[in-house]
Amino acid sequence: MTHLNLTGCKKRKRGERVFRFKTFGEPGHPVEFNGSFRQNIRDLLEFGHQEANLCCGMLNWSFQLELNRHPPIHISLFIIEEPIGASVNRHCNRCQYVGKIFISGWGHHMICNKKYHFVVPSKRTVLAAAACLTCEGSSGGTEVTTGKSNLIELQGHLMHGVFHSNGFGHLLCANGVERGSQLAGHEIMDFWDRICTRLRARLDPIVSYIQSGGRVSASITIQLALDARQNTEFLMRLSPNYCSINIGRKVSLNDVSQKRSMDLRLLHGVAYGKSWFGHWGYSFGHGSYGVTQPMYQKAIEAIQGMPLCLLIHHFGSSNRDIPVIFHRYQTMAGHSLVMLGDLFRFMLELKGRLPLETCPTSGNSGFMVETTCRWSPKRVKMATRVIVEALRREDFRWVSRQEVRDAARAYIGDTGLLDFVLKSLGNHVVGKYLVRRSLNPVTKVLEYCLEDISNTFPNQEIKSLNHPKAKAHYQITRLQLMKDMFYFYKCILKEQRPTVTTGIFTAIPVATRIILDTKHFVKDYGGDLSLKMDENLKLLCTVLLRNKNEISEGIKKTLQPYEFIVLPTHATIGELKLEVEKTFREAYWGLRSFIVDSIVGLNTKDSDLVFGLVEAGCRLVFEGRIEETEGIYENSTKNNCIVDCPCGATEDDGERMISCDICEVWQHTRCVRISNTEDLPHIFICNRCENDIMLFPSLP
Repeated sequence: MTHLNLTGCKKRKRGERVFRFKTFGEPGHPVEFNGSFRQNIRDLLEFGHQEANLCCGMLNWSFQLELNRHPPIHISLFIIEEPIGASVNRHCNRCQYVGKIFISGWGHHMICNKKYHFVVPSKRTVLAAAACLTCEGSSGGTEVTTGKSNLIELQGHLMHGVFHSNGFGHLLCANGVERGSQLAGHEIMDFWDRICTRLRARLDPIVSYIQSGGRVSASITIQLALDARQNTEFLMRLSPNYCSINIGRKVSLNDVSQKRSMDLRLLHGVAYGKSWFGHWGYSFGHGSYGVTQPMYQKAIEAIQGMPLCLLIHHFGSSNRDIPVIFHRYQTMAGHSLVMLGDLFRFMLELKGRLPLETCPTSGNSGFMVETTCRWSPKRVKMATRVIVEALRREDFRWVSRQEVRDAARAYIGDTGLLDFVLKSLGNHVVGKYLVRRSLNPVTKVLEYCLEDISNTFPNQEIKSLNHPKAKAHYQITRLQLMKDMFYFYKCILKEQRPTVTTGIFTAIPVATRIILDTKHFVKDYGGDLSLKMDENLKLLCTVLLRNKNEISEGIKKTLQPYEFIVLPTHATIGELKLEVEKTFREAYWGLRSFIVDSIVGLNTKDSDLVFGLVEAGCRLVFEGRIEETEGIYENSTKNNCIVDCPCGATEDDGERMISCDICEVWQHTRCVRISNTEDLPHIFICNRCENDIMLFPSLP
């Protein structure tokens, strides 16, 4: 059984090593991460605690991560190694629909030998996993064969990401406080981004091609300041059999995140010109329903650039609330809100600066009073001012709670009121001050201090509580702001009535649909591998499979992602070939019988030294053969599907589809007016076949 207490996140085993959550994944925490992807994984797992019987016999390791020291709060990170033999399906469905450049998704990648799951379970999934372990124990150690029997199959984790053994990966979920997490969504994404950045090592942008004809007749080393497509076109000119080249490793995600029923990819698209995940560098990977990157970019620009003066006038003629709400935020802003994107961006930025409470006092002091409070707002306001004045006299130094209370008692005799205000005042804004509260780790006593935030808000100077802009800021609460944002979102972006979507405003529903139909985002992680001169020779190598029947003319071949190979400077070509065979056999299930025959563009003997023939950091392509070529690629199961949809899609994009029973061509159910809530009909005939049938001559 696992050594972890899976029913609580605050307990840990005595003596077990604990890592800080906020630094886990940084260099040296716990490893340097300066090798290849698989080497970094191996180095990291050496610091984990190996678990038993947690994932149906799969190898798995746990890491205890500290969220807070006082009081102590910890969460667990599990890394589960899933070998291909334990997978329900060898093929990865997620690889089919992302990263489209030349062919559909990453489906041209070979099936990998292993997947590495990075899981931070939630309280719910922890309890579910613990229940599964209990069932296994009571049944004599037999595996649970029904339901979700291990961590990687459960839904609802705080975070679940998976890497293939070739370094490409997918973020499956990231759930913040709205799903019961102790971490905000941005903290989870920061954590995932650190892991990806350090595990992933991007290939150095240098291409070396050595022409054949003798041992070395010519050597061309080109520093490429081009993008991936240009690099590929260059290599395709050198060898016409190359179809595509993977320049770096990537991580994908499917963005269906929402905040209070608002799709974040639409909300942040309007406000910032990118999805919420775009703040971490994720960009367009693949659109659904025929959406392309230019379409997506134009939709973003069109909806962001809608003039507010025309928009408010147009919608205000039938909805009086919209001009009133807009005027409220225009008053608060220190600059003119000209475009629709300006309004949503200002509201999102303002939300991050407002306290969490929901009911402001009538005095606009910045301190929030609960509706059930037994003291009047006036008395609370006076006690607040007395406490703030007492802290101000201490010249912004930390003061114990008892000292503040004693100083305030000279003016406020009601100690119950003082205790209530001191309890509620921590980390709140009062006027131009932020009242900070913290537990002294040495004395274990609560302490308070003031922080002047006069310059916190750009283009604003809050000089007194009577300043109109200061009043405006503290007359709005997070709850009210979210209600206003949702109202704009619903009325302008999602539920436009036909009577108001006329003229230039007809572009709004079209652009909204395009943005919502873009769910697949990809990030190419940077961080070049170090190619400094040392005692080792570092090369970037990939493989090209030779056709089994030696009929390779006219057949386009796809290179797999480059692998980082390290050899001593005295290594021979034969030793290099053996190392390449070992590396690619380890990474790919389809290459378990791979044998290198030759190096493309290089005529050498196995006894020749590598050093001197190739330069450090160059890219080499090894041509070879395998015994079995069927079913070794991720897209092997989809080669026979024909997609020809009215929306323009010609490839399976992961959306719900239906096949015509006559021509067997696939189309989106949405495009043929079948709702997602409806069951698929037992017999379906597409419009094209239906029209052809209508043209048949009638029988006598």
